[in-house]
Amino acid sequence: MAFLSIQTVAFIFGISGNIVSFLVFLAPVPTFYKIYKRKSSEGFQALPYSVALFSASLLLYYAFLKSNTYILSINGIGCVIELIYLLIYIIYAPYKTKISMSRLLFIFNVGGLGVIVAISLLVVKGSNRVTLVGWVCAIVNVAVFAAPLSIMKQVIRTKSVEFMPITLSFFLTICATVWFFYGFFIKDYYIALPNVMGFLFGIVQMILYFIYKNAKKDVDTNLKLEGTAEDFEMNLKVEGCKIPRKDIEMNLKMEEVAADKELSAV
Repeated sequence: MAFLSIQTVAFIFGISGNIVSFLVFLAPVPTFYKIYKRKSSEGFQALPYSVALFSASLLLYYAFLKSNTYILSINGIGCVIELIYLLIYIIYAPYKTKISMSRLLFIFNVGGLGVIVAISLLVVKGSNRVTLVGWVCAIVNVAVFAAPLSIMKQVIRTKSVEFMPITLSFFLTICATVWFFYGFFIKDYYIALPNVMGFLFGIVQMILYFIYKNAKKDVDTNLKLEGTAEDFEMNLKVEGCKIPRKDIEMNLKMEEVAADKELSAV
């Protein structure tokens, strides 16, 4: 990269960041298609998507303050996509979940965002406004990467990765790497630093997925083996009578035929 200027490198990572981020926003599509087909959101967690909407909204405001086209464009698209996901989730969620999710969305994405915008516009002046919003964005971005921890806990408890969006985890890891370098080259550490944590969380999630992805199959195999062992044990008990099992079955059939003849004679 010695022959490329800092601006050119930042441009490359900015464009790459937009492309990968778009893929990140689209990664949960199979999950929500599954919710749509099942007509139920039970078993799936909406918290990561609620936090992602809050983060995208904040980054949209931060990009507006800094006049950063790369961050502005992708987070505008992200807000629309996350709203669609959450709408699908709420439509097919149980009644109590609908209420709790609606309350959560109002608290974070209306109340929380409104308070931050109001404070930054009315209380903080000049460059301090960007600093305040930048720190808030950094903290929330870490929360976005940490949000799937609730799903990771479920995976460890159930030993099943059915509800773990591995595609999302993979693209989040790639996304964190790209945006780290973008923030590093433009010297925007509010963008760069949170993505270090994003990379680490993503790696942990993928490791966990590969540990437990065959766990359910192993359990099913064990159950089949136990069933086979029980059948084998029954055969041994029958053989212990010193009468072949086939002879026992034949005798039972002959007794049934004889009983039918007696009834016919009567």
